[in-house]
Amino acid sequence: MRRAVRLLVLPFIFAFSVMTAGMASASPQRPDSIAALGDSMTRATDACCWYGDHPANSWSTGSAGWDGVSSHYERIRGGINPRVVAYNDSRAGAKAVDLKGQATLAVSQKAEYVTVLMGANDVCTSSPATMTSETDFRAQIRAGLQTLATGLPRSRIFVSSIPNIYQLWGLLHTNSTAQFVWPVADICQSMLSTGNSEQTRLDVQAHEIKLNAILEQECASVANCRFDNHAVYNYKFTAGDVSSLDYFHPSLRGQANLARVTWSSSWWG
Repeated sequence: MRRAVRLLVLPFIFAFSVMTAGMASASPQRPDSIAALGDSMTRATDACCWYGDHPANSWSTGSAGWDGVSSHYERIRGGINPRVVAYNDSRAGAKAVDLKGQATLAVSQKAEYVTVLMGANDVCTSSPATMTSETDFRAQIRAGLQTLATGLPRSRIFVSSIPNIYQLWGLLHTNSTAQFVWPVADICQSMLSTGNSEQTRLDVQAHEIKLNAILEQECASVANCRFDNHAVYNYKFTAGDVSSLDYFHPSLRGQANLARVTWSSSWWG
């Protein structure tokens, strides 16, 4: 009798296990609100047309239907939640030390999905000596992510790796206009200064790799945080992905590819 009961119960246990496993692996419900934290890349600075910020063209929260970017916000809105609202809390020039303040703002907005792309300005400084140290970067990123995790315990967080700045040098260091613009505009001289040795540039790249590792580790330490597994850093962008205004920030095509690569690594990609 016991054997018969056991045989009858086993199929139900198996079916329940399959069902719960499917529920665990399913994508979470798409959010009603999204907040973008970061720097000028997320503000879409110099993405097109004229100098300055173009947040409507942002990879994260952009809403301009004509630009071909297909931001995270647009993908969510065009999917199953047309009521989603977006906040772009990023600021040009922001560094990791600013993440906590931006996170506090996202908490006040009750954002259900938060994207983070931060760290380029911690690598791109006036010289290698002025880059943010690993110790400071870790503490600052931790403070920002813990603010989100504490203030928005049910929200989803997505953290992008920092794009490969050394690759930018490799693409454009023979471009005469870029060689003129970079020093005049004081853009990322830690990497892009023509006075740097190749070893110096490799040292800067090594530091960026360490900062990306910190982003991965700190994201893993808080609930509901997903790292892009270095997808943005490993993306082989081309000269067409770079703004022809400053030869540094993503162009419209660059923003579109940034949106595509990050979405593929996101909660719903």
